[in-house]
Amino acid sequence: MIIKSIVIFAFILIVGSLGHALYSLTKNKSQEPSDKVLKALTVRIAVSVIVFVFVFIALASGLFKPKGIGQNIHIQRQMQAQTTK
Repeated sequence: MIIKSIVIFAFILIVGSLGHALYSLTKNKSQEPSDKVLKALTVRIAVSVIVFVFVFIALASGLFKPKGIGQNIHIQRQMQAQTTK
């Protein structure tokens, strides 16, 4: 449950960063907002990469179990591995 909470918080942070970038972009047309937009988008990219790596590590270590389509693919791969042995 804690992993899902961390990912949800990160997605909220990403959306907040995009909102801040949009607000800074539309507020003024001077040079200052472009620096704010650049910083906000840099934060968004950094958080997105961190979330991707975090989810990948959680899946690889077994902390996070796939459900739905991912679970079905995993089960099919296990069945194929057993039949080829």
